[in-house]
This record gives sequence, C-alpha cells and structure tokens, in this order.
Amino acid sequence: MPLRETLARVDADLAAGRVPLARQRLRGLVSSFPYDLTLRRRLAEVYRLYGDAAEAGRWMYLEEDRNADETAAFEARYGSPGWRMKALSWRGPEAMAATSFAEGQLVAVRTACAEKLGHPVDWDDPASYQDGLEDKYEQAPSEPWTVGDVLTGGGCLVGTLAVIAIWINGVAALFD
Repeated sequence: MPLRETLARVDADLAAGRVPLARQRLRGLVSSFPYDLTLRRRLAEVYRLYGDAAEAGRWMYLEEDRNADETAAFEARYGSPGWRMKALSWRGPEAMAATSFAEGQLVAVRTACAEKLGHPVDWDDPASYQDGLEDKYEQAPSEPWTVGDVLTGGGCLVGTLAVIAIWINGVAALFD
C-alpha cells in the first residue's frame, strides 16, 4: 500500500478512535521508511496518547526538538547502547539521516555500542550488537492510571481529533 494511502488510513483510524490500529500502521511505515523522521514523529504523537513517555522518546530520539523527559525515559527503559540500536529501528548508514542532528544521534549510539562491546557494530547487522542485548531493557514500572492520566490522554485524543477534523474540512473545501 502506498505511503500516502496508509497515512490517510492512519488519519481515519485516529479520527475513529482506533488508536492501536493507527499505531500498528505507523510502526509498519517506520519499518519500511526508517529515514522518514516525520513518520517517527507521528508515531511518537500516538504513544503520547497512551501516556508512554519512553516510547514517545524512542520515536523522537532523532529530533532536535525532542522532549528531555521523554528522552530520559527512553534511555532509562533501553539502558544499553545495544538496546537503543535495536529500539531505534534504523537501517543503513547514518548519512541517510534527514538532519545532521539525527545523524549525530545515530553515530553516538553506534559508537557507544561499539565501545561497550569492543568491536565494530553495524545498523544493518543486528548480530554485530546482539551481545549487548543479554540484559533485558528496563521496563517502566507499571502503575495504575490516575484520573489526571486519563483526563490528559482524553484531552490529547480530543485535540488530535479536532486537528484531523479541521484538516479534513480544509481538504474537502479544496474540492468544493
């Protein structure tokens, strides 16, 4: 399915409240288009609807305007450079990154992993950094949701749906 069509389905899923399906579609797109930072950003937005700062930080890790708390949550959950390499789902050379900041982040993670393991590692060869994955990444402690968490998530969802509705109305106006 073409990128544009899949993104239209993501928008429709979000508008209909099918957040898990939108997340699944975006994960597939990031896998197919690992260099597209806008897809990673959209996936981070979906994880914010869940209140999952570590996953939002994971998908915004290559962005200069990332949230420091989300970045810290990502780095805590994926504590080793090997786990971070795996989590970032990058393929190919860092030079394919859309921005110099993203390239620098990727180089830093790969270099840290190579230093920890004592041998070169490669984004395209997970076996090269597999040794860094024996320690399970840190799972965030599971805590019950507070009323504030639920209200925040609901507010994010309503805001996202409002933006999508405005966008759809704007597109529809183009065809009137």
